[in-house]
Amino acid sequence: MQRDWQCEDPQQQLVWAAATSEALRVLEGKWKMVIIFQLFAARAPLRFSELERRVEGVNQKMLIQQLKELEKDGIVTRTIYPQVPPRVEYALSEIGLALGPSIEALIDWTFMRRKAETSAKSGERGLL
Repeated sequence: MQRDWQCEDPQQQLVWAAATSEALRVLEGKWKMVIIFQLFAARAPLRFSELERRVEGVNQKMLIQQLKELEKDGIVTRTIYPQVPPRVEYALSEIGLALGPSIEALIDWTFMRRKAETSAKSGERGLL
């Protein structure tokens, strides 16, 4: 989908700003992006315990909370298998998978930003 970023329509600019705010609200939280990334990297559904191992530093309560929010927002699907003990798996939904290009762009932007900061710092050292 192409955007006309030269759009002078103030109403359209407000629509885009609101859409951006909505996206950030859905993805906000210390662990949500890490959870989403781990589900992308796994390329298959993950059991809760495996997801807990992959998301270093998160406690069980927080992981459960973040997964519930991601499920409520349609980013993650939760499948319960009727067996003893119960098996629960998490995977990205179709909407969650659609985040792929955006996440790739964020990672590329982060590396670009780091490189610019490193270049700026080495330039400052040259002035001293």
